[in-house]
Amino acid sequence: MNVLMIGDIYGSAGRRLVAALVPRLRAEHRVDWVIANGENATGGVGLSPRHRDQILAAGIDLLTGGNHVFARPDWTAAVADPARLLRPQNIGGETLPGRGWSILAAPDRPSLGVINLAGRIFMEPAECPFQWADLLLARLPADLPVVVDFHAEATSEKIALAWHLDGRAAFVAGTHTHVQTADERILPGGTGAITDLGMTGPRDGILGVDRGIVLNRFRNGFSDRFQSAQGPAVLEGVLIEVAGPGRTRSVRRLRYQEEPGGAAGSDSATD
Repeated sequence: MNVLMIGDIYGSAGRRLVAALVPRLRAEHRVDWVIANGENATGGVGLSPRHRDQILAAGIDLLTGGNHVFARPDWTAAVADPARLLRPQNIGGETLPGRGWSILAAPDRPSLGVINLAGRIFMEPAECPFQWADLLLARLPADLPVVVDFHAEATSEKIALAWHLDGRAAFVAGTHTHVQTADERILPGGTGAITDLGMTGPRDGILGVDRGIVLNRFRNGFSDRFQSAQGPAVLEGVLIEVAGPGRTRSVRRLRYQEEPGGAAGSDSATD
């Protein structure tokens, strides 16, 4: 089973590149399922129901969230259907609208479980992601391959969760920092992992934000309200071949830059 996981979609630039590239990537790589983090897809903070549906119509099967998925006043409507958008299960547990897990199923391809969790280091308050990962895996069918989007700041916490789930989750992908890491690997127990998928959004901003605004904040201690950067976009993520429950056969890091003549790509494979 081939699964494409896409890093945080940021603003209109990210939505534009998803619409341009995802149908092509699905066909070229015979992708069964596409999962993308969408918590920054509306103006860089949050995800509106309209943009959620727009992204799904472009060929994404399921969107995951993070701490920013709660930022908009319409967030409860956005997360109402866990078949379209997840929110971190360990933020609000089972008391808030939405949930942090889903099962992707279709007659013509293998089923896939998806779990969405948030980190606790340098982040807003959340329940223990390690305990929630155990609880959710126990809930899901034992023969179901599961991938995890762990939306966290600290690299150590993301790497630790991958080791905690080695041999139980098929793949653990970190999100949130908007910086793609080059540490994709397959752990001894069979679980694939990458510390951060990266970002799908403005290439020449600072984590997606207009660089002039961010530079002003660093230099002067204050700035105008954050705005999305303009210019060409980049799509980052991984293509993984899932071998079964708790096992990834290969992982390939992807990075596609938007150019005037079309998007150019690069990748790195680990088997």
